[in-house]
Amino acid sequence: MDFKNRIRQLSSDIPAVFLALKAKETPWYAKVCAGITVAYALSPIDLIPDFIPVLGYLDDMILLPLLVALTVKLIPKETFQTYRAEAEGMWDKGKPKKWYYTLPILLIWGLLLWWILSMIL
Repeated sequence: MDFKNRIRQLSSDIPAVFLALKAKETPWYAKVCAGITVAYALSPIDLIPDFIPVLGYLDDMILLPLLVALTVKLIPKETFQTYRAEAEGMWDKGKPKKWYYTLPILLIWGLLLWWILSMIL
């Protein structure tokens, strides 16, 4: 699979990983890896901030695909193929239909920020 097709596949693999995270057939270690992957993908905070030229987007181009690839390898093939097919309908014109899944992640980051600011002040 060439690079362009792999990038296109990534847009359906991330929602499929999220769906597999909730599946009973997914082993616990794959669920942990899937949780980290989904949290990092939805998180507004990156390891390297995006405003740093080149390096800011480098972690999104390298780290996220590596996390997704690792998670996909940990999930049984049959289970992942089922959720990959189901994930095809989660996107509408390049944007996720179910945007409210990001609310828990934003809430966690908001609480973490509030806690840090309360410790400083």
